[in-house]
Amino acid sequence: MKTTVSSYDFERAFTDAGRGTQFSYEGKNVLFEYLERLGDDCGTEYELDVIALCCEYTEYENLAELQANYSDIESMDDLQDHTQVIQIDDESFIIQDF
Repeated sequence: MKTTVSSYDFERAFTDAGRGTQFSYEGKNVLFEYLERLGDDCGTEYELDVIALCCEYTEYENLAELQANYSDIESMDDLQDHTQVIQIDDESFIIQDF
């Protein structure tokens, strides 16, 4: 049995799991869109697991904040060579942790 999840359902699942502040509102929307495209591109359905998403992805306000955790990353190009980067706006982004 499967349930189709809307962006509202996606965001609500984080709140219900006690992870409502794990990503910004904009970050959750961008992550939802990314996961939908990924599923479409791969031809597979994604099972919503909030805890797994919180362990696999991290949102950063800017490159300087990321560099506090990944000091070997010198630029956005360098970061994109290491992992998937999901841009939220000109400054903030979500990465797939590595």
